[in-house]
Amino acid sequence: MSRILLVDDEPNMLSALQRALRQSSALAGAQIETFTNPFDALNRICVCDFDLAISDFMMPEMSGGEFLQALKDVSPLTVRIMLSASTDFSTAMAAINEAHVFRFLPKPWQQAELEQNILQGLEHRAALLVEAGRQPAGTPTPTPQEQEAQRLEQEEPGLLHVKRAADGSIIL
Repeated sequence: MSRILLVDDEPNMLSALQRALRQSSALAGAQIETFTNPFDALNRICVCDFDLAISDFMMPEMSGGEFLQALKDVSPLTVRIMLSASTDFSTAMAAINEAHVFRFLPKPWQQAELEQNILQGLEHRAALLVEAGRQPAGTPTPTPQEQEAQRLEQEEPGLLHVKRAADGSIIL
């Protein structure tokens, strides 16, 4: 199950964004948390791990670029997406270069484009976790027996795959 963080100083925009995500069948079951204050969102990030964060660019307390930069420092494996009504090229470039945002999307967004970018972001998150040697969110932790079986299979491929005949005898 994916955990998604939404940050926008406008409650109506947050509600619309949350409704857009809940309407997506591809994101069914995702846990979505919303914040109008970026400082509250950063406090929450320190408590729990999010797969993806979407932030508005223009906020009074802290810009979206500053928020996503702080998020990158606290949780570097959280995929960052920025929404903005601004079409200023320097705004997009600053967000990409400073906060390493995964995508920069315009407001108002297109539902299909938003959904596609979020799904790509979640795939990117899974790849980042594998690269970092961590499991994707929602993946159960293997038992010690499963870990040992994985280790043995890596040392001797095929060791744990036993072929049996119909009578139960082992086929060599």
